Amino acid sequence: MKLITGLGNPGREYSASRHNIGFRCINYFAKDCDIRLDHRKAKARVGQGVVAGIPVVLARPGTFMNHSGDSVAPLLRQLDLSPQDLIVVYDDLDLPLGRIRIRPSGSAGGHRGMKSIIRALDSRDFTRIRVGIGRPDAGTPSSTTLEVVEYVLGRFSSEEDNVAKQAVTQASAALYDILSEGLDKAMNRFNSPQHGDEIP
Repeated sequence: MKLITGLGNPGREYSASRHNIGFRCINYFAKDCDIRLDHRKAKARVGQGVVAGIPVVLARPGTFMNHSGDSVAPLLRQLDLSPQDLIVVYDDLDLPLGRIRIRPSGSAGGHRGMKSIIRALDSRDFTRIRVGIGRPDAGTPSSTTLEVVEYVLGRFSSEEDNVAKQAVTQASAALYDILSEGLDKAMNRFNSPQHGDEIP
C-alpha cells in the first residue's frame, strides 16, 4: 500500500493559491482514478482505491501547511506504513512554473510543509514530486520573505494557470508511472530535460 498526499492550506481563500498546487494534483489524480476523498482520518480528507494493482490511500491534510506532519505522520502509523511507502506532492519555488521533478528522498529545501513532515517522521526517506511554481521576479533570487509569502499565497494569472494545469496533469501521470513502472523509470521519464521542455 502507498499513502499519497498533496500539500496545501485548507479553506476556500487558499484553494486557488500557488501554494495549493499539491492539493490540485491530488484532486486531479483522485478524480482520474475514480477515488473519492470522502472520509476523514488523522486530520485529513482521505480516499482509498487500487491504482495499477497497488492499494493506495490518497490524502489531503486538513492542517495548515506548516503543520502537515501532524496529519501525515499519524496517517502512516494508522495505516501501518513506513516513510518508504509515502509519496508527497508539493509546490516548489526553485523549479520553473510547470516543471516537475521526482526525488526518492532529500531535504525540505526551505518548504515548511516538508520540514514539518520530515520532523514528524524523523526521516527524509520518502518519495516526493516537486511541482514548479517559479519565484517572484525570477531574475532576483534574493526576494524578501514577505514577497515570497505573498507570492505563494497569491493566485496564478490566467496565462500561468494554463501552464499549472499542464503540470497537474504531468504530476498525475508521474504518480501513475511510479505505481505501475517503479520509481526509477518514472524518474528517468519525468526528470529528463527533454520531458521538461514539453511545458513552456
